[in-house]
Amino acid sequence: MRVHKYMAMCGVASRRKSEAIVLEGRVKINDVVVTSLGALVEENDVVKVDDQVITLEETKVYIMLNKPLECVTTSDDQFNRTTVLDYVDIKERIYPIGRLDYNTTGMLLLTNDGDLANKIMHPSTHLTKTYVAKVKGTPTEDEMKRFESGVMIDDRMTSPAKIKVLKPGLVQVQIYEGRNRQVRKMLEAIDHPVITLKRSNIGTLELGNLKQGAYRHLTIEEINYLINY
Repeated sequence: MRVHKYMAMCGVASRRKSEAIVLEGRVKINDVVVTSLGALVEENDVVKVDDQVITLEETKVYIMLNKPLECVTTSDDQFNRTTVLDYVDIKERIYPIGRLDYNTTGMLLLTNDGDLANKIMHPSTHLTKTYVAKVKGTPTEDEMKRFESGVMIDDRMTSPAKIKVLKPGLVQVQIYEGRNRQVRKMLEAIDHPVITLKRSNIGTLELGNLKQGAYRHLTIEEINYLINY
């Protein structure tokens, strides 16, 4: 098994992040540093990440967190800021699926299931994410049509999206891409910058009345929905 896949199955990080960890020279197989993504893990090999032995997670864990403001969506932070994992108290080693930026709140999924995490984050999956944004002003019909057909951010057009005015200054946005700060940049592109932003749904999964900073395990129905999406 390739080392980055093994790391994902151990709950270290997603496959993509695991690849980066390998390339950074932080992984050892039998005490030999490996930096090739082609490195293989054989039976009885001892794999270490940052000199800590990792083992396959037998119990798969799926968590929904209502991410608070001013915490980072990483497993650890070089500046010692609060991370989303500081809010989750379980024995299994898990990591976030995708990101919410520092000043965005709402639904974040965490797991040690590397295959599912990779599937959810892949653009071809087209899993809709729903956000509620308090914005400056209220978008007009023409501005919403432009938003929905795609706007230019970071020198590239966005994919089709949806936007609905809930009340003056408050909109609901649905996208399936996962580009950096995408919702904020899209709303700024139509001249309605974000004041506050919250993710309320991922697909049919709803945040509901889960309080900020609180978490819960996904139900069997929710897990099966994500696996079979």
